[in-house]
Amino acid sequence: MNDAHIVSSYDRDLESIQALIMKMGGLVESAILDAATSLETRDEELAEQVRKRDAAIDALEEQVNERCALLLATRQPIARDLRTVLTVMKISGNLERVGDYAKNLAKRTGVLVHMTPIEGAAGAIRRMSVTVEGMLKDSLDAYIQRDAELAEDVRHRDLEVDQMYNALFREFLTFMMEDPRNITACMHLHFISKNIERMGDHVTSIAEQVIYLSTGVMPDDMRPKGDRTSMDNVEIDG
Repeated sequence: MNDAHIVSSYDRDLESIQALIMKMGGLVESAILDAATSLETRDEELAEQVRKRDAAIDALEEQVNERCALLLATRQPIARDLRTVLTVMKISGNLERVGDYAKNLAKRTGVLVHMTPIEGAAGAIRRMSVTVEGMLKDSLDAYIQRDAELAEDVRHRDLEVDQMYNALFREFLTFMMEDPRNITACMHLHFISKNIERMGDHVTSIAEQVIYLSTGVMPDDMRPKGDRTSMDNVEIDG
């Protein structure tokens, strides 16, 4: 087998893996927006669809990992090609985690639809979700285009997500102090907003992998973090 044929075969293999990544990214983007919409519109059926579709995201991650492992074993890529394969595996892992957080958001919808709505909360959570979805779209575009500048822009936009989370945290505290009957709903909503903040962290990790892929160097400066709340470890069973 000549070198040109090997290169061509490798390129086809990598393109098929990258197609899986983009399909996975599209499903995750939809999951983020649909989960937020289900909360805002109190649509339990849409929330259930988000939960069920998470299995497809998990299956795609497994496919990506299997194909990457096969590529590493059979093609033995070196230098930049090896970096590409390792980056793809890390991106798929981050996408899977974002999908999990979207599923968790949808799970809360089934609980919250039976509670008195907290004024303005669902709309604020949707805006936060739309911001993260936009970051994800741009990070995937940056990956395809090998655009380190766009990826760096995504990194810094995570501060906006942290600030939105902090603002929601303060609002939920106010609602809970004003009326103890709001405590349960606000705890669920806090859990949701924290999940979205963590989505932003995983999307930022994707952007950092794109920078590494494009430049060969991981960002070494600490990106600004605006999450300084005292309820980071609060979780709700269910």
